[in-house]
Amino acid sequence: MKRKVLALVIPALLAAGAAHAAEVYNKDGNKLDLYGKVDGLHYFSDNSGVDGDQSYARLGFKGETQINAQLTGYGQWEYNIQANNTESNTDNSWTRLAFAGLKFADYGSFDYGRNYGVLYDVEGWTDMLPEFGGDSYTKADNFMTGRANGVATYRNTDFFGLVNGLNFALQYQGANENSSNSQEGTGNRGSNVDANGNFANNNDVRYENGDGFGLSTAYDFGMGFSASAAYASSDRTNDQVNHTSAGGDKADAWTAGLKYDANNLYLATMYSETRNMTPYGGNGYNVANKTQNVEVTAQYQFDFGLRPAVSFLMSKGKDLVGVDSDKDLVKYADVGATYYFNKNMSTYVDYKINLLDEDDSFYARNDIATDDVVALGLVYQF
Repeated sequence: MKRKVLALVIPALLAAGAAHAAEVYNKDGNKLDLYGKVDGLHYFSDNSGVDGDQSYARLGFKGETQINAQLTGYGQWEYNIQANNTESNTDNSWTRLAFAGLKFADYGSFDYGRNYGVLYDVEGWTDMLPEFGGDSYTKADNFMTGRANGVATYRNTDFFGLVNGLNFALQYQGANENSSNSQEGTGNRGSNVDANGNFANNNDVRYENGDGFGLSTAYDFGMGFSASAAYASSDRTNDQVNHTSAGGDKADAWTAGLKYDANNLYLATMYSETRNMTPYGGNGYNVANKTQNVEVTAQYQFDFGLRPAVSFLMSKGKDLVGVDSDKDLVKYADVGATYYFNKNMSTYVDYKINLLDEDDSFYARNDIATDDVVALGLVYQF
């Protein structure tokens, strides 16, 4: 009986993204769900920058209110709290998501705030590894590739109720210049100008963005097969144009993906290209003129709770300034497995096999890690 329950529950949890939620209130058309998780996480690596404790907790809520028969209001907030810092360290938590919106029956939904960029609509299909993954080109606060500030998003499901399985989204992102919005995990603290009025890049300029727009579409063919595509284009800020290694005034990306999700088997692949968008290394100045990115993952859900996964991710930088040839910016194979004790408790191991050439001075010069990493985690979620 336990195996049957796990076989039904676990795929539903994975599809829900934020695991499941505890219903706090549901009355008179108003509903509030609370969700979260605590991940006791440890990395093992020769890279001292990541080796050690990586534990964290996340907490969020989703709410909705029925305004009338055709109109529903909703909102979501999600917060991350690092548990691997001392109590005196105040830079250890941040808002991941915070947006509010309205849903108009079959006419779609519109929301605004901090949310996922539409490029992640495709990326999310391969970002399913136990710990790693989702990092060939997508990053938080890097235009509309991941979680982003100031995005207005319109989403439509089943094409106004006329075509089952055909979904699309339109998105606009307002400018976030001078890194003044203190975006997630970037350590941004304000202007890139020092007290004398001179440019002083403190690794923040790569997290800026000008006005931009994006769109995505996905179609469910049935029997577990789906396809998706997305495109985004943004203005780059003056600091990005003048003080990074990519000089173009536009940042563009497109991506396409395929997915099979049925019969306990999950297969997904993604290909994307970016221009003047993708940062690399640790100095704050390097942005690739062009990247070509591939992600593939294969996973199987056993009825007794075990979910093994095998994946491959690569990002190739092209036309890099000061480099004679193309360079892999990200390249690794990943072997991992998650075991679900029940819907609330799980444990996982994830082995990131770094395929970058450690003897290539390009990586040491640009502070790009070439070491393997093993992640071991124990998760409680609700």
